[in-house]
Amino acid sequence: MMEYPLTLQALLRRAAALHADGQVVGRRPDGAIERSSYGEVIARARRLAGGLLTLGVVPGDRVATLCWSHREHLEAFFGAPLSGAVLHTLNPRLSTDDLAYIVRDAGDRVVIVDESLLDVLAGFRDRVDLERIVVVGRPESGQEAYEDLIAGAGEAPALEEPDELAAVAMCYTSGTTGRPKGVVYSHRSLVLHSLMSATVDALAVGEEDRVLPVAPMFHANAWGLPYTAALTGAALVLPGSRLDPESLLELIEGERVTIAAGVPTVWLAVLEALDADPQRWDVSSLRTVLIGGAAAPPALIDALERRHGLHAVHSWGMTETAPVAAISRLPQRFSEAPAKRRLAQRARQGRPVGLIELRARADEREVPWDGETMGELEVRGPWVAASYHGGAGAEQFTGDGWFRTGDIVTIDGGGSIEIRDRTKDLIKSGGEWISSVALESALMGHPEVAEAAVIAMADERWGERPLAVIVARKGCRPSEESLRAHLATQLPRWCLPDRYELVEAIPRTAAGKFLKSALRERFAGTGSR
Repeated sequence: MMEYPLTLQALLRRAAALHADGQVVGRRPDGAIERSSYGEVIARARRLAGGLLTLGVVPGDRVATLCWSHREHLEAFFGAPLSGAVLHTLNPRLSTDDLAYIVRDAGDRVVIVDESLLDVLAGFRDRVDLERIVVVGRPESGQEAYEDLIAGAGEAPALEEPDELAAVAMCYTSGTTGRPKGVVYSHRSLVLHSLMSATVDALAVGEEDRVLPVAPMFHANAWGLPYTAALTGAALVLPGSRLDPESLLELIEGERVTIAAGVPTVWLAVLEALDADPQRWDVSSLRTVLIGGAAAPPALIDALERRHGLHAVHSWGMTETAPVAAISRLPQRFSEAPAKRRLAQRARQGRPVGLIELRARADEREVPWDGETMGELEVRGPWVAASYHGGAGAEQFTGDGWFRTGDIVTIDGGGSIEIRDRTKDLIKSGGEWISSVALESALMGHPEVAEAAVIAMADERWGERPLAVIVARKGCRPSEESLRAHLATQLPRWCLPDRYELVEAIPRTAAGKFLKSALRERFAGTGSR
């Protein structure tokens, strides 16, 4: 067989040759819709590569982006690697301290930044050694205009085909349990991840699809969807910075989106908007709602389908897994099962996608696949990180080639995983473990609850007891009695929260997940009843 390198360059050659007319649609900051094509985007990406070379970028240099999801960011996804550089996406929602640390740790030389995010850059600019700043929009003194850089450069000369194991992109973890850690992706890993994502039992992306990555391009490379869409020729719909339910529903309806991907909090908000005015939006084109990044409540999956005809597919992955590692497509053996049983199976995180292996371990021993025994999930595969940038977090990698995820799971006999909790979020009460995920999923099935997060509170007698933080649905105010009665039908009474707090909103991480550390700080020392 030929030694054909699996590189981003090969993927882009295919896209330019076969899918040049494939659509790239983006929303500008003013709300206007901009239309382009893969042919135009790749041509501009090659000119961007040439422009980066004029700035002194050499192979292996890190080129950072501080941008929302739009055409220019997609051009950087392709153009930085075409120059031989490593693309490094920065999350503008992180603190300036974290951003300064990440830029220093990565060794970024150049940053491409949206004009609307210049204030974010200014917050840490004097603490980093960035050499050049390229602005999508109007630059300030001493900065380069993105369009001028492209206009003044020819296409980058064709580089020698890179080693497929060479770095092509990098992204940092959210840092919820310490300093953010860098994950460096190889050409090979991204090509294989894109091929996997296109398969029918994974994300099922084909040329006829119109894909909306609600997950931002700085969040684990928008779950790899920009690469998969370019590989297959699927139209790519980029939402810009507007991720509110109304803006997303406008895009879904107006662009006839077929696949949309985002975290549960996004779809909870979309569900509330659809429930409030079900006749307002036409979402009939949307055949797959991909939910990942955190456990999706079964009630959300059920409500999207039963009330609005939207088929939700649960997925699991991490920055360290590039990110898709498991998909909850309903196994064939459940096709004739009762509706309640099918829903329970779909609400699991699912089976590993092709070429990903998994196991769960507790007390240094592998736990059985019985759907009951809990252990920490460990994974390995061709797009799973083998280490962090700079050697940080070495304890998360086993001596025999597995990555410790920090997720506590059970695995059933068919290989389907169910996340019971993160190791840091489990509640240990009287020597027994209580799953915050199970409580949250049950609470969000209450008809008056929009969102729920459960945290541990210190307790003199039991060590820890659960506290539930609730956001009520509009116009509702659920009572503690109704919440307890609802939970008691699904969980043992000793698992139920001792205390319920109604709040206006639950704080979120930069990726849109619930920020439980902020809740712990807010309710620290208050204890349970």
